[in-house]
Amino acid sequence: MRLALFQPDIPQNLGAAIRLCACLAVSLEVIEPCAFPLSDKSLKRAALDYGERTQVRVHPSWSAFHASPERKEGRLILFTTRSARPYNSFAFEPGDTLLFGQESAGAPAAVHDAADARLYIPMAPDPNLRSLNVVTAAAMALGEALGRTGGFSA
Repeated sequence: MRLALFQPDIPQNLGAAIRLCACLAVSLEVIEPCAFPLSDKSLKRAALDYGERTQVRVHPSWSAFHASPERKEGRLILFTTRSARPYNSFAFEPGDTLLFGQESAGAPAAVHDAADARLYIPMAPDPNLRSLNVVTAAAMALGEALGRTGGFSA
């Protein structure tokens, strides 16, 4: 199981994702360009010392990520508000990569087209609620996926 972030905008979210992946023993894939330098102080502050405990792979572009050897190992599962399939009814597999789009813009059409499945996280029916924080959504998705596949390390 892997978590992938497409062109993250907010260093604190990437730091929180690093912490999440360390705590759940999941590797993290970061697809550049990011809206901030990866050496940003706030990223380091948010990740604390968890960066050393997380396998983070940085891809210089979407095409590099999509062509990487890991892409042959499992399905690419995109989480998006533009899906009609809820994540809690999906049959996750241990080799899946859970992909989350850019905080400000989501994922472009090419990313949607490359996904093996597109899922959403159900929310309260309030038109003023647009989406969850990306790391909150990733935590929910990883919890569901790891629970269904027996992937929790403890």
